[in-house]
Amino acid sequence: MTKPSLPGSVLFACDLNVVRSAMAEGLMKHLFGDRVYVDSAGVTANEVDPFAIAVMAEIGIDISRHKAKALDDLADNSFDLVISLSPRAQHAAVEMTRTMACDIEYWSTQDATDVQGSRDQRMDAYRAVRDHLRQRIIERFGEPPLRAEAPAQKRA
Repeated sequence: MTKPSLPGSVLFACDLNVVRSAMAEGLMKHLFGDRVYVDSAGVTANEVDPFAIAVMAEIGIDISRHKAKALDDLADNSFDLVISLSPRAQHAAVEMTRTMACDIEYWSTQDATDVQGSRDQRMDAYRAVRDHLRQRIIERFGEPPLRAEAPAQKRA
């Protein structure tokens, strides 16, 4: 079996760039950020969702400084791969890349903001999206390289 290859650059796209694509960008940077350029955008932009920030922090990834942006606001739109995470983003990605030489993939991903209920129920929905995205990234790009462990602290 051949090892999946990493593209040089990946753009994750969803509706608002505040949950799904922001989490996917954070995960991809955490797993492969030293080997591939990663960005994200939405069809439109909004403020990053606090539930998304919280569930990513649970696994040690800080997306609290993520600045949401719209596809139209990208400074550079020359990506090797665009992964859309919602039907609206898929349509926008097809339009955006009509004259570009890049691949587009659609990963159907639940919108955690649709879930109503208690804080715990909502957090579980966001965790499910986070875990789904992590699994899809690993399935598509392979297991990430092992990170070097920090040297052990010396005892005084």
